[in-house]
Amino acid sequence: MKVLDRLRGGLIVSVQAREGSALDDAQVLAAMARAAQENGAAGVRIQGVRNLEAVRRRVDVPVIGIIKRQYDGFEAYITPTLTEVREVLACGAEIVAFDATGRPHPDGTTVPALVAAIHAGGALAMADCALSEDGVCAVAAGADIVATTLTGYTKETQGISLPALGLVRDLREMEAFVICEGGIHAPAQAAEALAAGADAVVVGTAITNTEWLVRQYVSSLGPQRSSPA
Repeated sequence: MKVLDRLRGGLIVSVQAREGSALDDAQVLAAMARAAQENGAAGVRIQGVRNLEAVRRRVDVPVIGIIKRQYDGFEAYITPTLTEVREVLACGAEIVAFDATGRPHPDGTTVPALVAAIHAGGALAMADCALSEDGVCAVAAGADIVATTLTGYTKETQGISLPALGLVRDLREMEAFVICEGGIHAPAQAAEALAAGADAVVVGTAITNTEWLVRQYVSSLGPQRSSPA
């Protein structure tokens, strides 16, 4: 079965941890990815070479790989250059996601160059977009997947309500596989994203970010929280 057919209509779990977190352990993240697969996830989204290698050994579902790397003077940080593309490909990810916004990439890298390198490595190219214009340019460059990932993370989209269902509807008009990612915090929202035209949804924080989840519960207790005995 083709990779996109395996993802269609399904849940992709983003299994990531902030640097320095107690969860920032490749084996912990690999176990979480395996648990996601065992409970019906169609795929996983993983960041970093160490984590990609560990997860690849534990799961059989398609892996969306990214490398987050900040370059001085540049806002794009999700698989921003050909160097990161090669690193992800070497880990065996079926899909490589990258920043497809209009923001400049380091080393003069362009969206068409990133897509070409991903395809040359035998993987599918996933364009993380913020605006519908990003999707248009990514599809023109040959991207296989367009996603709403970066809505809310660019100057032009700050404050936009998530999940970005309006962008999902815009992307639906393009000849590409559409993924809704960002701001899905409840099962009903995931279903709404599919109804809006998404082929699949990505959920991360609401499933795998234990720190965020604990803070939500602790915050809800407020002044009612009793001191430890």
